[in-house]
Amino acid sequence: MGGERADSFGLLIVDGQDAAVFAVGCVKDPGIRDVLLHGLEEKRTQGGGMIALPAAAGAVAVYRVFGDSIAFFVQPAQRSSTFFNLVATVDFADAILDHLLKSPYFSMVVVDEQARVRFLPPVHEKFFGIEKGSAIGKHVTEVIENTNLHEVVRSGKSEIGKLQKMGDVTRVVNRIPIVKSGKVVGAIGQVLFKGPETLQHLSEEVTHLRSELAFYRREFSGTPPYPHELQQMVGDSDAMRQLKSDIVKVAPLNVPVLIIGESGTGKELAARAIHELSPRSKNRMVFLNAAALPTSLVESELFGYEGGAFTGAGKAGRKGKFEMADGGSLFFDEIGDMPIEIQVKLLRILQDGVYERLGGNQVGHSDFRLICASNRDFQSMIADGQFRLDLYYRISGVTIRMPSLRERLDDIPALVQSILVSFADRHRATVKLVSPRVYDFLRDQPWPGNVRQLLHEVEKAAIFCDGPEITIDNFRLTGEISQSRAPKAIRGKGAFQSIPEATAALEKTMVEEALLRHRGNKKKAAEELGISRAYLYKKLHAEAD
Repeated sequence: MGGERADSFGLLIVDGQDAAVFAVGCVKDPGIRDVLLHGLEEKRTQGGGMIALPAAAGAVAVYRVFGDSIAFFVQPAQRSSTFFNLVATVDFADAILDHLLKSPYFSMVVVDEQARVRFLPPVHEKFFGIEKGSAIGKHVTEVIENTNLHEVVRSGKSEIGKLQKMGDVTRVVNRIPIVKSGKVVGAIGQVLFKGPETLQHLSEEVTHLRSELAFYRREFSGTPPYPHELQQMVGDSDAMRQLKSDIVKVAPLNVPVLIIGESGTGKELAARAIHELSPRSKNRMVFLNAAALPTSLVESELFGYEGGAFTGAGKAGRKGKFEMADGGSLFFDEIGDMPIEIQVKLLRILQDGVYERLGGNQVGHSDFRLICASNRDFQSMIADGQFRLDLYYRISGVTIRMPSLRERLDDIPALVQSILVSFADRHRATVKLVSPRVYDFLRDQPWPGNVRQLLHEVEKAAIFCDGPEITIDNFRLTGEISQSRAPKAIRGKGAFQSIPEATAALEKTMVEEALLRHRGNKKKAAEELGISRAYLYKKLHAEAD
């Protein structure tokens, strides 16, 4: 075989009659040509492919079929080119390259070893307001604001994921030196993301996915399914499993959370779990009772004050709740009880995150995650003008509802055991046993105070229990609790009413409780009670009369 094949490219074109119409470079070698021309009919049916040349040839070959003609491209093995392979094997390679050079997220600025612009894609020319081709030959610093491509050419070191401010926008860019034959011959600059906010969004998504992944790993590994914070939320009912799943999903997200539910359902515990499972868990969670916030002191409590700002103010000043919660979470308990005049002041900082201390003139900024809780009906409060609609939208990015104890009666045994273990630990006593009849008794109670009320009643029973096992008789207030389940019409000081009167009162109570459980949904309440909606409306009108 001839010597020119080993260090030069080759191109051979064969027509429909298997005759070579063009040959240049190493394909003039008879040995290489014989290998290429072998099995032409089969090659035409394949439409293209790669050919293994003899090892002595020191070259590789690819071919493509154009109509009846075949083009063979040969390149020396030691000078293998990815670009050559792409162009030789992909018939729409030109469209791919054109797309990459036009796309704002793939296109690149190219500079030579002198940091002079050699290529500026159209999208960049439009962004910088440069006429087509006018930037070619200019030093890159004359064309692109705040570029560092010239330093990359000088140092030969890449800069990946750097922020570059251009005009009024900030972009995330890569700057990469191009090396050929061991020498830096230029560099390329490439936009990686539209802006840093895109990276923030990606970071939040990754955090969220990692949290979910950890959750499912725990589910499948047989270890306790929830972290310590959620394990304190005792119960495995459907309602509690849904609540814990919602908290796991919401906690990693940087959105405000509104926790609603009746008193005693554990809203503060849920708020703690959200904070501890969030990326802000290493920073403080600041607590604030909105109902106890005095109007006269609201600004000093929320915004803080400088030394000497008012009579009685400390010399060193004081941080406000917003400032203290910077980087962490701010928990507003009972926010539904916040006076309307304070709601206006709260809305301002929630809108822009800035505040000023009393007596100061410096504007501060606080980055906190807002978590609120309330047992109030916001819809009726908004309708009555007791709560601002715009503030409600600010605090309720995500709403989590705490189930009442009536909705999770199956959790009572686990709750009782947890309460007794905690009680024994605090008092260094033996954990009391529980008679099985106690659980049925407790499930039959209305529990208007929810888990908090259950805790008090169980602890009192443990105190008055002289033996090792708690029985129904140990619940000193059992009469009051159990009678609260019965309608007032059939209670009293020993005087019970007639059966028709007691029946009507019982029906009224059952209707009220069914509506409460279904949050006013009359259709569902009627279905649960086994009556028609018409009969339900009849009972409601009778009560109104």
